[in-house]
Amino acid sequence: MARRLALLTPFAFPSVRGNAVTVERIARGLRARGADIEVWDLSTMARASIERRASDYRPEVVHAFHAYRAGPLGLALARRIGCPLVVTLTGTDANLDLFDAERAPAVRQVLESAAAVTAFHDSVAAMVARAAPEISARIVIVPQSVDLPDFSHSDGPAPRARGPVMLFPAGIRPIKRPLFPLAPLDSVAARYPGFELRYIGPILDVTEGEALMRALRGRQWARHLGEVPHAAMAALLRDADVVLNCSLSEGGMANSVLEALACGRAVLASDIAGNRSVIEDGVTGLLFEGPGDFADKAARLLGDPALRKRLGEAGRARASRFGLQQEIERYLELYVSLTPTCP
Repeated sequence: MARRLALLTPFAFPSVRGNAVTVERIARGLRARGADIEVWDLSTMARASIERRASDYRPEVVHAFHAYRAGPLGLALARRIGCPLVVTLTGTDANLDLFDAERAPAVRQVLESAAAVTAFHDSVAAMVARAAPEISARIVIVPQSVDLPDFSHSDGPAPRARGPVMLFPAGIRPIKRPLFPLAPLDSVAARYPGFELRYIGPILDVTEGEALMRALRGRQWARHLGEVPHAAMAALLRDADVVLNCSLSEGGMANSVLEALACGRAVLASDIAGNRSVIEDGVTGLLFEGPGDFADKAARLLGDPALRKRLGEAGRARASRFGLQQEIERYLELYVSLTPTCP
């Protein structure tokens, strides 16, 4: 395997954004297998600092997470050092940037120049291959895994005297649609004394955050708890009855959905390809198509503990198929294939 690996990411630990959670998990798993890893965080390191460090460290593989935000610098570093570039498609790069008139040229250049492109699910790979068929042979599927502290102990909601709890774990930005569940839940919440909708995550878009805060003022049953450390997620999931995902798009397998499943929670998620990769409607969770469907299925879940338990158990079984060791092994195999002469 390659001895020195550089992971280039838009955000890294202790950020709780999806890319940061993914990169921290992968870096931890690779180090456990003996790799020498450096994580270069674009949100805290200047480009010049990363370039200097790359020249000193000379990684045998540069692995960029997000084709638009990390890909161009990753490509420049790989060319300067003379090493392979791996690019992981993480969500908005595949769903939005690849089809945006201004951003698409940069994304295409990165994908066409990368030695390998990884995706979390074949639905993402198929979409990207249709848009850029010249890279289809270099796309590798590496499913995300779950590595959440103490999730194995999350057998049921923690004892409480309050009513049912729904959890919305996501950074507040338009693509996650944080305002979507509020109107449909107005009538549902009135039927369940003590009902709570809890938003967990940082405000990543100021306009969307302000809109959410305005919408919450008239709803005593909904509140934004802000950003919490990722290590606290198991406890927050344990205290929830239903976990929501209302995203317009996902990069194939959302960390928040996988973690909810691993904790045995019932998930109510938007019917998009990224969620269908792990949620089978009526089996491992429920999928909704619009406000009315969302309200109906939310009411079903809140009123039927047996349904929540059945979905949670099936979801936990599904999540168990995506282990950290399998994820790390696939990345190691890819690195070795690209650096066969490295010690």
